[in-house]
Amino acid sequence: MKKLVKLAAIGAAAAVAATLGAVAPASAHGEKSQQAFLRMRTLNWYDVQWSKTSVNVNEDMVLSGKIHVFSAWPQAVANPRVSFLNAGEPGPVLVRTAQFIGEQFAPRSVSLEIGKDYAFSVNLRGRRAGRWHVHAQINVEGGGPIIGPGQWIEIKGDMKDFTDPVTLLDGSTVDLEHFGISRVYAWHLPWMAVGAAWILFWFIRKGIIASYMKVAEGRPEAVIGDDDRRIGAIVLALTILATIVGYAVTNSTFPRTIPLQAGLQKPLTPIETEGTAGVGKEQVTTELNGGVYKVPGRELTINVKVKNGTSQPVRLGEYTAAGLRFLNPSVFTTKPDFPDYLLADRGLSNDDTIAPGESKEIVVKIQDARWDIERLSDLAYDTDSQIGGLLFFFTPDGKRFAAEIGGPVIPKFVAGDMP
Repeated sequence: MKKLVKLAAIGAAAAVAATLGAVAPASAHGEKSQQAFLRMRTLNWYDVQWSKTSVNVNEDMVLSGKIHVFSAWPQAVANPRVSFLNAGEPGPVLVRTAQFIGEQFAPRSVSLEIGKDYAFSVNLRGRRAGRWHVHAQINVEGGGPIIGPGQWIEIKGDMKDFTDPVTLLDGSTVDLEHFGISRVYAWHLPWMAVGAAWILFWFIRKGIIASYMKVAEGRPEAVIGDDDRRIGAIVLALTILATIVGYAVTNSTFPRTIPLQAGLQKPLTPIETEGTAGVGKEQVTTELNGGVYKVPGRELTINVKVKNGTSQPVRLGEYTAAGLRFLNPSVFTTKPDFPDYLLADRGLSNDDTIAPGESKEIVVKIQDARWDIERLSDLAYDTDSQIGGLLFFFTPDGKRFAAEIGGPVIPKFVAGDMP
């Protein structure tokens, strides 16, 4: 019976290993997995740019853009009081060499204010050859990662040529890619060997399943004997001794150390942008007066009251939410440079012009298959069915004004006109 149990366990382990080995690498946009309300009503990304879409190993590029922290931040998500700017990528295919929020160097967690706008930039350096999807991303304590727009970046070359030189405070230079790697191996490999030997001992000699069955039968003394206790005591003593010796050696080898910088960086300087931040002499303000999202037609129709507080007439040119851009083709006569999977260049329709000082209610239609493809149509199944995002208005000379828009809409599951 023991032999049969062992053979069954070995067979199961082999089957799992074979299955894992046959799994192909995943290739998808991870932001789709996030709920629609999280992407639309937390951080509104705009003006996101990638300075290059093709770099060589050791070549630098910049990921930059702006974010608007949504005023009606959902209660289900922790406020961005502790946030960390990052680049979402499949592992360290690019390394961050510096990052800024506004003009401030921001290497650690920051505090973002509700309703404010911030500019950001992340300096990246190509490390691992391949074609990778790279996102803007901000991690919110208690709220998880909030992913922005992503772009395919091709990295050419060989990772073995990658270097990451950094000048220390004492003037010396080290290569972070290889610095201390021998110490990592020296510490990890022996412990991995000890752990593997311990697992093999229990798996082969004792039998994990057989041991479980004995414990379940109320016979734990049949599993752990005096020899096991002596070996455990010896391993424990050696572990404590190795930790003390290792600490002493490391402390003497590196007498000058600085603790990890884990503090909260604040205050940050928001962008003084027209409209969204409520500053400046001229701005356009909006108020959502209801709307309908037609599930079959992938169409959002909203009634918006617009107040033009500028000295020029304005027209609605863009609605952006969750990194997607829905453009009015009568305003955008040329297609902007932006990832195609996020760009609905004919997705918005509205021909109204709002005169200077005028308040006017307009009907805006936002229709495109990307509502479904990017899973934003899931808002129809949320408990509150609310939208969020930014509307961008343009003057005849090209000046842009942003206005936050948000509120409940009614999902409609049958075709037909809005009631």
